[in-house]
Amino acid sequence: MAIHSMTGFARALGGAHGFDWTWEVRSVNGKGLDTRLRVPTGHEAVDQPARERIGKRMKRGNVSATLSVAATESRGGHRVNTEVLEQILAAVPQVRAALPEARPPSIDGLLAIRGVLEFTEDEVADEVQANLATGMLATLEEALGALVTMRAEEGARLLAVLTGQLDAIAGLCADAARVAATQPAAIKARLQAQLADLLEASPPLPEERLAQEAALLMTKADVREELDRLDGHVAAARDLLAGGGPVGRKLDFLCQEFNREANTLCSKSADLELTRIGLDLKATIEQFREQVQNIE
Repeated sequence: MAIHSMTGFARALGGAHGFDWTWEVRSVNGKGLDTRLRVPTGHEAVDQPARERIGKRMKRGNVSATLSVAATESRGGHRVNTEVLEQILAAVPQVRAALPEARPPSIDGLLAIRGVLEFTEDEVADEVQANLATGMLATLEEALGALVTMRAEEGARLLAVLTGQLDAIAGLCADAARVAATQPAAIKARLQAQLADLLEASPPLPEERLAQEAALLMTKADVREELDRLDGHVAAARDLLAGGGPVGRKLDFLCQEFNREANTLCSKSADLELTRIGLDLKATIEQFREQVQNIE
């Protein structure tokens, strides 16, 4: 199973019974699945089924779906609102008394007054409405399929980037291991200086306490455990990417673990070269984390 991105866009068209419709669906990054649906008045029946279909197709991302509907055939006519017309005609004597020079109202003038002439739309039969809903949901499935395909294609590109970044992290861990193994002198010099400070303490520390402090300093200077954990995290990340599916949350958690070990490595470093590698490692991990935010 491939990994998917959370970003994409798709559109699908449909039509039946004198109506054309268009679905536009788009998705962006999100911590969970957040669906926003917009359907025109009169087509609310597709709302809940549409949400269910989106939930089956995607596990994460902010997904917005918009349905646009247009009638391709005339589905109504016009009628005169007699109530409004009578109110206007009843006011004519008052207007003529105030404006005796005004011309009498004409028919086209009366009909042009807002509210006098109304458009009436024929109601859609229940059976037709049900068929429309079925067709609209089928078109939504087409759009969702295209969106999933786009998210998969973007996921394939992200996989290549993430794999390259994991290779870089693994390489920096190997560099750190070589530096830590080939420069014990720095650790020894640091330990000797700290022991000298302890020996000059007043009152002098017991030999047993000195041995404990020396062991503690050596433990703090040893970065093998952090490097082993980093290697383990790299292997776990590779396994998640190889397994595919919605692994974004797990990768995001691994990024936190990567950062924790890299920070500890830098804090334990007694060598400038090891510190430089640690900083490069943190920068690469941050780049990896930024890309992980796009994974479903």
